[in-house]
This record gives sequence, structure tokens and C-alpha cells, in this order.
Amino acid sequence: MKLGLVSAILDGWSFEEMIDTCSEMGFKCVEVACWPNAKAERRYAGVSHIDVDNTSDEYVKYVKDYCAKKNVEISSLAFYPNTMDGNLEKRNAAIEHLRKVINMSSLLGVNMVTTFIGRDQTKTVEENIEIFKEVWPPIIKYAEEKGVKVGIENCPMLFGKDQWPGGQNLMTSPVIFRKLFEIIPSKNFGINFDPSHFIWQQMDYIAPLYEFKDRIFHIHCKDIKVFPDKLKECGIMAFPLDYMSPVIPGHGDVNWSKYISALADIQYDSFVCIEVEDWNYESSKEKILDSIRLSKKYLEQYVI
Repeated sequence: MKLGLVSAILDGWSFEEMIDTCSEMGFKCVEVACWPNAKAERRYAGVSHIDVDNTSDEYVKYVKDYCAKKNVEISSLAFYPNTMDGNLEKRNAAIEHLRKVINMSSLLGVNMVTTFIGRDQTKTVEENIEIFKEVWPPIIKYAEEKGVKVGIENCPMLFGKDQWPGGQNLMTSPVIFRKLFEIIPSKNFGINFDPSHFIWQQMDYIAPLYEFKDRIFHIHCKDIKVFPDKLKECGIMAFPLDYMSPVIPGHGDVNWSKYISALADIQYDSFVCIEVEDWNYESSKEKILDSIRLSKKYLEQYVI
């Protein structure tokens, strides 16, 4: 396995500064945020370290050469929008940019994109599956043509009132995984697995690794701390952030020894990227860097 970083936490760093930081810290790889140049609608969105609109040979070569010089491999190009937004203008814009990210991933020889399925948060799961049948087969067909794998993160995108009631990502549970893989059986369609989201949904985050081992393309390392006293007061029907909080690996409820052991069992030998979303470490650039250092030090017990 190759230990890396999700670059979105380095908002404000240039591409070169981001790669330099990863290199200096000893990371083997990085998942590179590739959002459009527009105002972010939420935390950690809107970060762009590679310009996917610039497909010139010179720029592509520059990015590849700079990463090679710094001994940092790009694990994936990352863009996490809502490609099934109920607002068709937003939906179409997200799809258009996602196709650009897929194209750039192919040009760079990365051949991996990590993203969300999206969801119309006002509609049922069944209704969203029908939207999925319309929206996603052309996206995956395009990815196949470009030789790119697409890994979907299992984050419900349901944290506060702006994402209520259904959340903004359909790919949230093994039950739904099975249905979507039946609809699109392509080998280019898989999972960017994040155990933390199963924690606060009170789901098993180990068993799916074995069932979907051939579909796991990429791994996120983020932790979640559930506060039992708060959960007892508000219950699971509350906004999730009312009873849980994202934290750096080792500060939450994921059993990392058990989790990494399961990845070894299924012979997963690809990218494992730290995703930092911890409010306790965001007051300054130095605090952000501290959170990355601490996360890396902790996970190096299991992934070198």
C-alpha cells in the first residue's frame, strides 16, 4: 500500500507548494483536488491544484515531470460534486467538469478519478436510482474510452440542514452498492472507500471490504468521533454533526489496526490517502501541517 494525502486540506497552496509539502513529509502519493475555479459551496470544495482546462502538451508534461522530480505519485484526480442535483443547471455543470477531470486523468497517465455519485436530496433512493440510470452510464462509458477508473466515495453528504433530508450522494451502503454495480457492471466503476462514514451510520465497515474487494480502487483515511452523550439526547434522526465530528486518524472510533489488516487480507496494494477534516487543526497553516504530520505518524504503524 502507498500512503498519501488528499490535497484539499492544502487550500491556498499552489500545485508546486502542495507537491513539495507531500514530498518533504515523505508521502508516496497524493489525491489531487481539481475543482472548477468558482466559489466553493461547502468546506473543502473549490480547491484546485491542477487546472483540468489546460490540456496543452506543455502543461501536462510539466505536471508529470514535477511529480516525478519530487517522487510523489498522483493517486487520483479528485472532484466531489453533485452530478444528480435537482437543479439541472448545477447538475449539467458538475457533469461537464467531471468529464474534464476524467480527460485530464487520462492525459496525465493517472487513470483514476475519485468523486461522488450525487443525489437529488428531495427524492427517495428508488427515484434517485432512476436518475442514476440516466446520468451515470454515459459518464462511465466516457471513462472506459479514456482508460480511467472512477472510484465513488461512500459519503452520504448529509451533515447539516442544507443537505437535508436525503443527502447529496447516493453511494452510501452495501445495499445500494449492489444495486448500482448491477446497473453498471463496468470494471471501471468502483469505490473510494472511507470507513468513517460507516461509523456514524452505525454500519459494519469491515465486511464490505471483503464483499467488494474487486471494486475498491482507492482508500480514504479519515476518522469520526461519535459522542454517545449527544447521541442519547438527539438520536440518529438529528443532523449528524449534532452527535459526531470528523477527526484525524487515531482520534476517533475507527479501529485502524483491524481495518488495515482487512485491506491486507484482500490483498489491496494501492493508494491509502489521509483525508484531514478536523476543526481542531484549522486555525492556522501550521496547525493544518501539524494535523497532517500527526495523521501520517499514526498511520505509519500500519502503512509504510
